[in-house]
Amino acid sequence: MHIQRNGQLTDNMERASRLREIFGNLCERNKDIPVIVEGKRDVIALKELGLQGEILMLHRGQSIYDFCEEISEKFHRVIILLDWDEKGESLNKTLCRHLNGLWEEFSAFRELIKILCQKEIQDIEDIPKLIRRLEADETGWQQG
Repeated sequence: MHIQRNGQLTDNMERASRLREIFGNLCERNKDIPVIVEGKRDVIALKELGLQGEILMLHRGQSIYDFCEEISEKFHRVIILLDWDEKGESLNKTLCRHLNGLWEEFSAFRELIKILCQKEIQDIEDIPKLIRRLEADETGWQQG
């Protein structure tokens, strides 16, 4: 039991550390490059994780085509960070197709975050809570 729990604890600590590292790198990139998310709660979550640069919401009442046209005119590079539920995956494919050449350099951010979140969450807005939970497991184990 202790080995399994300890192994899980080590995994949780590692996942939280890796997520914090990824968001640290994302914060640096976001100083110059906008991040595209789905909605307001995603923006709030990313700000909670330290992003201070431009964060653009996809759901602002315009069509995806118009949104992509506007982005293509204003920016040379973007980071696409949409949820990875069924709807988010579909939107991600559409955005990637319309913003071809602007996002590819940064695709690893979303893929690594998806891997580290595993199947526990499927959206950006829940990442701060997941990190807190993973880090709380570490604290709880050391005190118990």
